[in-house]
Amino acid sequence: MPSFSSAMSFMALSLSLSAVVQAAPAPVPTTPPSLQERASSCTFSGSSGASSAIASKKSCSTIVLSDVAVPSGTTLDLTDLKEGTEVIFEGTTTFGYKEWKGPLISISGTDITVTGASGHTINGDGSRWWDGKGSNGGKTKPKFFSAHKMISSTIKGLNLVNSPVQVFSIDNAQDLTLSDVTINNSDGDDEGAHNTDAFDVGESSGIYISGATVHNQDDCMAINSGTNITFTGGYCYGGHGLSIGSVGGRDDNTVADVKIESSKIVNSQNGVRIKTVYGATGSVSGITYKDITLSGITDYGIVIEQDYENGSPTGKPTNGITISDVTMDNVQGTVESDATEIYLLCGEGSCKDWTWTEVSVTGGKTSEKCENVPDDISC
Repeated sequence: MPSFSSAMSFMALSLSLSAVVQAAPAPVPTTPPSLQERASSCTFSGSSGASSAIASKKSCSTIVLSDVAVPSGTTLDLTDLKEGTEVIFEGTTTFGYKEWKGPLISISGTDITVTGASGHTINGDGSRWWDGKGSNGGKTKPKFFSAHKMISSTIKGLNLVNSPVQVFSIDNAQDLTLSDVTINNSDGDDEGAHNTDAFDVGESSGIYISGATVHNQDDCMAINSGTNITFTGGYCYGGHGLSIGSVGGRDDNTVADVKIESSKIVNSQNGVRIKTVYGATGSVSGITYKDITLSGITDYGIVIEQDYENGSPTGKPTNGITISDVTMDNVQGTVESDATEIYLLCGEGSCKDWTWTEVSVTGGKTSEKCENVPDDISC
């Protein structure tokens, strides 16, 4: 049995240890550096805003671009963003002038959200480049917005003004939603804007465009290749219509499962259009135009032709690209008196399995040059 003094010594030691434990500070929780880096919201502005945003893009969870003035010949390069990054445009974004191919803005990444704050404008000031030739010559013009390799991402509520040439280039994207985007190139009507396509889609899948308001001088949308693509609730003014193609002459010449619905095409050259390249091979299938309203169309209300070469029709169709399973459901409206209501120019046997219901285009001329029209479809 231990002596009293030994017991007292053991008790003193225990109390001493207890005091040390109680006096020691509690461990401070630490955040891994990668999470600390991602926890920040960064605001960039002015003439140095673009370079600062480019340099810091991987360390910000939210990138706010406030009245950024992008220098001439510089892409606002927000590619390869960290997953989950949010990009917000505030105020007016402007760009310096240079003859170059651009793009002015490029964004890529996974789970990226791009939005515009109330009252913002992204102003390309395209009049500095417009010369009536677009991408076919004259000044070298930068494309506006590259949305390449955007995966499971969203672009919403952007207000873009006066693009030098094509606006959105959507390529190698998957599950990308663009909603409530406004593209206003109305100044270009009288100042030589050309090839100002609103949405060009290639080699992409799961693209959903809704609520777009477009005033431009070329296709409201042009799908060159891709699958599972929807355009709905759009308003297209002054351009070349809602188009599939030109399809052909690329690495990927397949367009499938496209829905173009509940949209208005006003004062445009064409309404509904599908065009394929002369001598090319590929396929266009599963195309639906539904609840489309046309008015003030100057060239063709509905046009499907397989004779494009070097960007222009030749009048001689080829059948290397099949156009099958095309549904027109409630496509109605008017064209100008000197326009053609419906024009169908297919290669032999290459247009098949079409279903058209409640199609009515009036006000213009009936074409006498249609060829190889599928059964039960009238030209």
